[in-house]
Amino acid sequence: MLYWLAELSDGGGAFNLFRYITFRAGGAFLTALIFGFLFGQPLINVLRRTQGKGQPIRGDGPEGHIAKAGTPTMGGLLIVGALLTSTLLWARLDNPFVWLVLFVTMSYAAIGFADDYAKVSKQSSAGVSGKVRLLLGFLIAAVAGFWASLYHPEALTGQLAFPFFKNFLLDLGLLFVPFSIIVIVGAANAVNLTDGLDGLAIMPVMIAAGTLGIIAYAVGRVDVTEYLDVHYVPGTGELLIFTAGIFGGGLGFLWYNAPPAAVFMGDTGSLALGGALGAIAVATKHEIVLAIVGGLFVVEALSVIIQVLYFKRTGKRVFLMAPIHHHYEKKGWAEPQIVIRFWIISLILALIGLATLKVR
Repeated sequence: MLYWLAELSDGGGAFNLFRYITFRAGGAFLTALIFGFLFGQPLINVLRRTQGKGQPIRGDGPEGHIAKAGTPTMGGLLIVGALLTSTLLWARLDNPFVWLVLFVTMSYAAIGFADDYAKVSKQSSAGVSGKVRLLLGFLIAAVAGFWASLYHPEALTGQLAFPFFKNFLLDLGLLFVPFSIIVIVGAANAVNLTDGLDGLAIMPVMIAAGTLGIIAYAVGRVDVTEYLDVHYVPGTGELLIFTAGIFGGGLGFLWYNAPPAAVFMGDTGSLALGGALGAIAVATKHEIVLAIVGGLFVVEALSVIIQVLYFKRTGKRVFLMAPIHHHYEKKGWAEPQIVIRFWIISLILALIGLATLKVR
């Protein structure tokens, strides 16, 4: 919205700064960060009063989690609120990709909120039916995939791009929308599975969002894409502002979510943020790079899939407990030790993802 202040500029002066994506991304980051610090504690106080016993703790979970009983959930409202406010203030609202990622984020936040509300109100770890969640997630992702295809350049429409190989495109045709569903729904649920320890999910999300933001800015500039030898997708540069909002809002949330957490993200935050990452990847044609940058989320999801399939087949377990961060808890690793090490892994994977922006 503030972008339109640039119209007051005659080509110079302070108002001209609003033309620049990087300036507005900085504004979005600070706005989201301040939002988190201003409304974090008041939101936590409201959640404590309204939720009573807080998020139900699974009886079959790690023993150390019993001490977390009474901690309120739905803290994702703080991140989503900060992200929405900063994006609407600083992004160009005539950009279809901005509305695409906002649509996915807010829709998945609504699903997560309904799930969190059901868990808290029933004081049960079983919230909204998994089938209902998946069905709604599929529908939202299908709309997003079709939406993105409408605004991709003609040469890239329905195509799957590969890192390092600009001239190699796989024509998915009508399968592009189903592929988009897999990316977005998979990312949302993978982040959801990762959100099991204090501070574990939010930092990798911020790192992945920051990386995808840089990529979005790069592929949205024709001069940069020529230099880096990647595909040009006009308009995606504005997504840097959205990801700056995730980073700022994430830091504000982490202030209260750092061990021991004063509030949990809940499905409200994890589904929204995971869906956002998937939507950005689809919009920028960097779906494969998301699997690298978000490799931690992929491993967390795979650990659950492997555990379930192997147990059904043999009656035995591969991991002491899934997702894999619980496996390390069972092995005796301290919670902060797991969290910090997983953060380091996420940072390494992000640097590898950035390396896919190949310079000739």
